[in-house]
Amino acid sequence: MSLVTLRDIAKEVGVSISAVSLVLNDRGDGRVNAEAAARIRAVAEELGYVPNLLARGLKTKQSLTIGLLSDGVASTAFAGPMIAGAQTVAAEFGYLLMLIDTVGMSGLEAPAVKALLQRNIEGLIVAPDYHAIVELPRVPRSLPIVVLDGRPEDASMSDWVVPDETGGAFTATRHLIEAGHRRIAMCNLDDKRYIATALRRRGYEEALRTAGIVPDPSLHVLAKELTAAAAREAARDVLSRPDRPTAVFCFSDRLAFGVYQAAAQLGLRIPEDLSIVGFDNHAFVAESLLPGLTTVQLPHHDMGVWAARRLIERSQESGEPGPVVSQLTHCPLVQRASVGPPRT
Repeated sequence: MSLVTLRDIAKEVGVSISAVSLVLNDRGDGRVNAEAAARIRAVAEELGYVPNLLARGLKTKQSLTIGLLSDGVASTAFAGPMIAGAQTVAAEFGYLLMLIDTVGMSGLEAPAVKALLQRNIEGLIVAPDYHAIVELPRVPRSLPIVVLDGRPEDASMSDWVVPDETGGAFTATRHLIEAGHRRIAMCNLDDKRYIATALRRRGYEEALRTAGIVPDPSLHVLAKELTAAAAREAARDVLSRPDRPTAVFCFSDRLAFGVYQAAAQLGLRIPEDLSIVGFDNHAFVAESLLPGLTTVQLPHHDMGVWAARRLIERSQESGEPGPVVSQLTHCPLVQRASVGPPRT
């Protein structure tokens, strides 16, 4: 099926091709009479006319297309808002967002980048499936890149945006302190691949020190993997102690799920006997637990918006590119019912 052309519309209306072009490019005022212009627009809509962006790109040297190379983001439900945020901004600027997800298969990256470059993209967003150090793909130096939810190996090579992991953990722990808790444990993840483990521990300890509480290393427990079962095992021992904590801050909502289970096994009620705060605001976990889990929101949508806007701004720069910019995105607290005052 061939696209409707300006020639088709001109023939149907009985005007010149140039008249159709002027009207459909909003340059017909004073050059094409109002009655003919209205007829041209009506026929264009009736025939289903859409601009041929390839042909327009050959004339303007602009594809108005940005690429998004993701690694499992499209298949991770709670990270989907990153793509939605980028798509919203692309549409706002009249750009098309072209997405390729490599779903964790490293061999797919090179052909994926090649496919995007062959479509003359004007910039590339690289999005790992979690906050990580990213090796930038090989692309022409003139092509702007923004790393979304990650940091480039060489921070001087591209712009990047990540969540404020430390600030989010500080907010979560401070919320527990403000509820009256002094013995606050952290259920962290024992996996060095995740930059966030150290950053969230830093925020947790900073909040304690700010409140005049000396962090107790014995209250920092580690889950061997990112599963509820691993967190349940890690939390059971610390919650069985005579001097057990009255609250737990968890590296993620999935680990918080395991702490809920450990508490249930030990006969501890939430929040009457134990308060819990998670991190991620994973809807399938935080909203499904009973009581609902107070947690920290990963700002996926806001990061997607920032990355796309920054990339489009980069693509429109003339002359020498400006300095590299990085962005720490605020992680707000989402309050539900898992936090209460400690028992006296």
